[in-house]
Amino acid sequence: MQVLILSFFISFVVTLLLIHFDHLHLHLSGDHVTKGAQKYHVHPVPRIGGVPIMLAMLAVLGLLAFRDLKLAESMALLMVAGMPAFLGGLMEDVTKKVGVGLRLGLTCFSAVLAYILFGALLNRIDLPWIDPFLAYWPVALMLTAVAVGGVANAVNIIDGYNGLAAMVCILILGALGYVGYLVGDALVWNTALVMVGGSLGFMVWNWPRGMIFLGDGGAYFKGFMIGELSVLLVMRNPQVSAWFPLLLVVYPVFETLFSVYRKKVLRGMSPGVPDAVHLHMLIHKRVVRFAVGTKLAELKMVRNSLTSPYLWVLCSLSVFPAMMLWKNTLWLQILVGVFVIAYLWLYRAMVRFKVPRLLLLGAVAHTEKKSPETGKM
Repeated sequence: MQVLILSFFISFVVTLLLIHFDHLHLHLSGDHVTKGAQKYHVHPVPRIGGVPIMLAMLAVLGLLAFRDLKLAESMALLMVAGMPAFLGGLMEDVTKKVGVGLRLGLTCFSAVLAYILFGALLNRIDLPWIDPFLAYWPVALMLTAVAVGGVANAVNIIDGYNGLAAMVCILILGALGYVGYLVGDALVWNTALVMVGGSLGFMVWNWPRGMIFLGDGGAYFKGFMIGELSVLLVMRNPQVSAWFPLLLVVYPVFETLFSVYRKKVLRGMSPGVPDAVHLHMLIHKRVVRFAVGTKLAELKMVRNSLTSPYLWVLCSLSVFPAMMLWKNTLWLQILVGVFVIAYLWLYRAMVRFKVPRLLLLGAVAHTEKKSPETGKM
């Protein structure tokens, strides 16, 4: 618990300092664009929330160096491997000129670097017609790089509302840490705890007020860590099903895959071009704006923050079953399929303005709590 508390405290304080002294760096770190397909803030906001999480991890490494040097060395190597992913995203946060292809490539390189530094390799996916090919390290390394890069990019894709990506990552990392603890994998569960603590310290200031954003640096670094911890957990612990981490990340990953299909196949546009029809955006438009209203600019941030809990619940519907069935490949495969079907059903309903009644009931309940004069809570 010490690593969790320390990482939370460091992240909390550093994030506070970044917000308090934003006048010194906002010209570089700020998201000044407030209009666009994926823009829901009113004023410029710092988008370097990955920095406090990275510094929190460094502080924990200092603590572990005195308690468990071997563990500290392994975590340090994992952090070093993640630096290309983090720095690529951070450079985009600061310069706004690093394309998605380069960021994705740097994250894949981070996965290759992790293999070079300590042999992290996805050597099985528990499918008998594919696993034999993974005995060849070039094939396994290519799959590892694509998988880790894909997860990191998926986390960045869902980072559209206050607290959305942060809490989804907390849920996933918490589950990885839980199973890592059960199987005695100290590196996995300690690193997961560090990332959870750092994410919670950041989230205090991100949700619901949106005083700082995670940014590409934070999103890609978190996604890299989720991907690598998943690889390590499966590679080093044969009792853990390879479908356990897949069910954990099925929401952001399928959101990304469906987005690529929707843009490239259905609309004939580049998958890298942002649009406003991701599932979280449809929930914002069809449900949250119904609850809060659309005209008052001061409620724009309120609408932003109220969108995220709907997706937290959606993510938890895959995370908690995965935690209970982490050994059972068949059930994990079935649940991945069930989630995909449920996602497609929900997306189709939202597009056709047939919002499920349960979501509308939540919106109505919120509407009844608003002040009649201002519409504020």
